[in-house]
Amino acid sequence: MSSSDARPLRRTALDAVHRSLGATMTDFAGWDMPLRYGSEREEHLAVRTKAGLFDLSHMGEITVTGPQAAALLNHALVGNIASIAVGRARYTMICRADGGILDDLIVYRTAETAFLVVANAANAQVVLDALTERAAGFDAEVRDDRDAYALIAIQGPASPAVLASLTDADLDGLKYYAGLPGTVAGVPALIARTGYTGEDGFELFVAPEHAVRLWQALSEAGESAGVVPCGLACRDTLRLEAGMPLYGHELTTELTPFDAGLGRVVKFDKEGDFVGREALLAAAERAEKNPPRVLVGLVAEGRRVPRAGYPVVAGGEVIGQVTSGAPSPTLGKPIAMAYVDAAYAAPGTPGVGVDIRGSHEPYQVVALPFYKRQK
Repeated sequence: MSSSDARPLRRTALDAVHRSLGATMTDFAGWDMPLRYGSEREEHLAVRTKAGLFDLSHMGEITVTGPQAAALLNHALVGNIASIAVGRARYTMICRADGGILDDLIVYRTAETAFLVVANAANAQVVLDALTERAAGFDAEVRDDRDAYALIAIQGPASPAVLASLTDADLDGLKYYAGLPGTVAGVPALIARTGYTGEDGFELFVAPEHAVRLWQALSEAGESAGVVPCGLACRDTLRLEAGMPLYGHELTTELTPFDAGLGRVVKFDKEGDFVGREALLAAAERAEKNPPRVLVGLVAEGRRVPRAGYPVVAGGEVIGQVTSGAPSPTLGKPIAMAYVDAAYAAPGTPGVGVDIRGSHEPYQVVALPFYKRQK
């Protein structure tokens, strides 16, 4: 493909703001996104101790409405979407007929017959196409709303106080994995208590034309609290410390939710059939009788950093593979998530290492997550 045929990178409504702040930009799923503004370690630690501001407008929003919207999503996804109360949200997955994971999602129920499905940027079109295809025969509409929203997140222990200074919404009553309509700094928004950092925080869905105003209001309100703009680099290390899976790393079409240790999101007892049910029943049975490789945490004894794809070894044999790895600013050591043979998955299992360019570096097997915030 010639360069003239290549699609230009999409830019969010906050692109000019990022550039004015000196952000290092990167291509992420076809979007030109801020990777970092300065030190990704400092951005990471700001979220852990104060708060950080993220542009997540690359995420894919899909609206599902109509009398049978809940029934459609119960059929299309593995979770029991019909049981979500209005104003609440749920983590779930969409799978192929063979049980392979197409994407992990958050679904918000915004009204009795209306849902907002939020897909990963790289999979948004795949999810949209699958939902549209699976909607056949249901009295429901699937609408591509990716251009209707900008998404700004404020994450970290200072985020409730900063946001409370800009809204009359009842944030104290807003539970984790819940969302309510309101205004923030005069901007209409869906205010969701969700995030991908392991910290308390909020994700604000707004019209793109309001994004700059909202970002600036949050920045000004949070200045005294130490709120800083944050890029995708620290978002990745934050989610890694929190043991949160990333599609394309811990989740792929080659894995079922049971292979990924997330079988709990599959609800076989919900009303009606759903795509992948038979394959997932078989996967659940296999996992019970013959546990597959298990997702574990690895903490380095040395300083060398493991990366995705590196072999995990024990006794001279390959026993697994790293899916994500990075230096941990919170722990001060390199960490990784990896799928390993079940016999080596128990925390403290001796003799486990990672093959880093031919050198077997010792690692300690630990339970996930690496980091859990204090309530």
